[in-house]
Amino acid sequence: MSTLKNYAPTFFLLCGIFAGGICGIVFGEDTVVVKPVGDLFMNLMFTLIVPLVFFSVSSAICNMKRTNKVGKVLGSILCVFFATTLVAALVAYVVTLIYNPLEGVSPSGLSAGLPGQAVAQRAFADVAVNAFTVSDFLLLFTKANLLPLILFSILLGLATAFSGEKGKPVAVFLDAATHVVLKTMNIIMKAAPAGLGCYFATITGQVGGQILNGYLHVFMLYLILAGIGFFGLNSLYAFLAGGTEGLVAFWKNIPTPFLTAVATSSSAACISVNIDAAKRIGVPAGIAETVIPLGTNIHKDGSVMGGILKIIFLLTIFGQDVTQLSNIFPILGTGLLVGVVMGAIPGGGMTGELLICSVFGADPRLAGTLMIISTIIDVPATVLNSTGNVTCSMLTARLTEGNRWKRKQYKQQK
Repeated sequence: MSTLKNYAPTFFLLCGIFAGGICGIVFGEDTVVVKPVGDLFMNLMFTLIVPLVFFSVSSAICNMKRTNKVGKVLGSILCVFFATTLVAALVAYVVTLIYNPLEGVSPSGLSAGLPGQAVAQRAFADVAVNAFTVSDFLLLFTKANLLPLILFSILLGLATAFSGEKGKPVAVFLDAATHVVLKTMNIIMKAAPAGLGCYFATITGQVGGQILNGYLHVFMLYLILAGIGFFGLNSLYAFLAGGTEGLVAFWKNIPTPFLTAVATSSSAACISVNIDAAKRIGVPAGIAETVIPLGTNIHKDGSVMGGILKIIFLLTIFGQDVTQLSNIFPILGTGLLVGVVMGAIPGGGMTGELLICSVFGADPRLAGTLMIISTIIDVPATVLNSTGNVTCSMLTARLTEGNRWKRKQYKQQK
């Protein structure tokens, strides 16, 4: 029953999207009649994105600093997170060059029916400046400038924490506001199956079955990436951390975390079993209990791979060359940010889609199109996000304790 309960929201959302796609194919452009319903839902979501990002990021940073976790998480843990996330982004990008998920689909046919303008071709320097900064304070509080808002929220959270007693009222306000905004988001998401279903029906009615074919290709490609990540990268990291003994220990203890991730579709729900698995492998308790909860929030290889696919999807439907040097660094950089954003911000899925649109100059309304990808890859992405934190704890233990940890964990397995 608990498994069914965990999957109920995703199940109903998939049903809504599927029904919308069928209606779009059957009724064609007549689906414009339900367009206001889809637009209403998307607008409600958009209005909450800015306060959600502002309050949740500021509050999280403030709380981390007040509990002295900011200093403790620096160093080897963050190096491991960055390295493994970068590898995930590179693997996803290289694989998409070999098999583009929209191969055989007419980009012009898709972009003609999607909302917003074509993605503009911009120099990397311009992309960086526009992505990280705005020219006016009020411009921070728009959904088109999420990255500058995130950076401002981080600064505000740190300033609040450093203010000590005088900053406590602000910290309490940030916590309370975050709680209220999340409750509001939960209420709005009750209408997600109908809202996204109508939104998708309108798009499918305009472009026909091509976009369904595109999503099918994306899902197939992600399954390939999930296999590479789960079997290949996890094995590589376990071997680097503990040699053959570490590799054997990892695969001996990973079935429970894997099944928990599949059953719950939640990285947070896997924290306890991941910590237990890491300890059984031989990771010191202090490292396991730090790396895995932190990784659940800011280290999500599965989300990074999904982010790369969304970016490739967006650029391809607007005819951009994803192999151009001016696109490579923004693709990889944004993919890394999407993984952090989707973990650090509650309800970060839509935030990640808006971040992609913001960086590449696309109409924010395209976020709904990209959000569908998040829905269809949710389960394999959760598996990668969750199990990857176990190998990160092993790598961190190896970096901090060297060969001594390798011998100790092997002895524990014996």
